[in-house]
Amino acid sequence: MKALTANRLLDGEVVFWNEGRWVEQFSDAQLFDDADPAGEEAVATGKSQPTVIVEPYLIDLTETEAGPVPVSYRERIRALGPTNHPTHGKQAEANAVNAAIAHAEGAARSTGRLDLIRRK
Repeated sequence: MKALTANRLLDGEVVFWNEGRWVEQFSDAQLFDDADPAGEEAVATGKSQPTVIVEPYLIDLTETEAGPVPVSYRERIRALGPTNHPTHGKQAEANAVNAAIAHAEGAARSTGRLDLIRRK
């Protein structure tokens, strides 16, 4: 499973693709099957919008009890960011998806220091 992400050019906000538009919340992201060509089509559409977003790419997701979450530690931070304080940004919103991301295990392509985004 995959989701398309990028940064909005206007303010740098992490955004996700959903049915032809960019949304700010990972929980609103459109999910693509690994073999679904629609994911690559969405990337191509995103790349045709250089005045809206920067560098769109697909991220890998894994299924948890609370739903899909990014596999990579970096993408979990981007989905919850900013990480400067727990009451700022997307991480301040209490919902099941954010909780699942914050408590996801594993750290593909990272140092594995998951406690950086866990609440103590």
